[in-house]
Amino acid sequence: MKFLITGAAGFIGFHTSQYLLDRGDIVIGVDNINDYYDPSLKEARLSQLKDNDRFTFYKIDIIDKDAVNTIFETESPEHIIHLAAQAGVRYSIENPYAYIDSNITGFMNILEACRHNPIKHLVFASSSSVYGSNTNMPFSVNDNVDHPLSIYAATKKSNELMAHTYSNLFDIPVSGLRFFTVYGPWGRPDMALFIFTRKILNGEAIDVFNEGKHKRDFTYIDDIVEGVVRVSDNVATSNPEWNSDKPDPATSKAPYRLYNVGNNSPVELMYFIEQIEKNLNKKADKNYLPLQAGDVPATYANVDALIDYVGYSPSTSIESGIENFIKWYKDYYKI
Repeated sequence: MKFLITGAAGFIGFHTSQYLLDRGDIVIGVDNINDYYDPSLKEARLSQLKDNDRFTFYKIDIIDKDAVNTIFETESPEHIIHLAAQAGVRYSIENPYAYIDSNITGFMNILEACRHNPIKHLVFASSSSVYGSNTNMPFSVNDNVDHPLSIYAATKKSNELMAHTYSNLFDIPVSGLRFFTVYGPWGRPDMALFIFTRKILNGEAIDVFNEGKHKRDFTYIDDIVEGVVRVSDNVATSNPEWNSDKPDPATSKAPYRLYNVGNNSPVELMYFIEQIEKNLNKKADKNYLPLQAGDVPATYANVDALIDYVGYSPSTSIESGIENFIKWYKDYYKI
């Protein structure tokens, strides 16, 4: 099959592209390789993909409507996996317009291209951040998510609404994936695992927010990719039992579905740090700080919909996942 993957040089995009190439699919990669974090890491990821003759790469920004349309018209992809976005909760407080440009305008360009070109399925990245101030756990796709706590979360909630509208109006099969704290080899340098590892090795103190009482549903990258591909392979369908008197936010009369992709096993931040220390054989100097603006104290994914519809539940333990990341980090940075 022919896949178009936006954000192909990103963490999830790279691993998803590699998975699809390994199983024999054709991948059209799109990325603007911006400097939100070290572009050399993105280039290194791409170098792993470019040797495969079934991989084609376009360096464009998805806010460029004409460039997006040209790729759809030229390549005629069957499946779209839209992972390109401006990420980060705290950065969205400092640079909100970057999120409107990439996450709203950019996504609109993808939706319009799907509208005007025949595709089989659009899968797009949402985020566990949409749960915002929800306190009923584990977080379920069947719950309403109307109280985001950051502009990043608000743009991801907006993506879900936009996607449903296009699915309803133009009968486009669409699936949205709410990712829960993704980690693993080739990860993002702005994420906690990467920051903690670098600082501990350099003898720098790490900032431990919420006094270390955070709980996160850390989800290993291989589990995320397995979920992405299984959802993509299972084209979204309408829910014939959908009831407008008691609307289910995760399904619709349109061919639209939402899924959590999480580990279904939240881990306290202090245990997470202990596992890093164990694998580095080095203790961290810790600065204990209060909860940051826009952040949430805990995430915990109910993955029943993912299990029921595509037969898959993420399962990699935090111990194995962190060990794999540390091995990659030491190899990549020649430590």
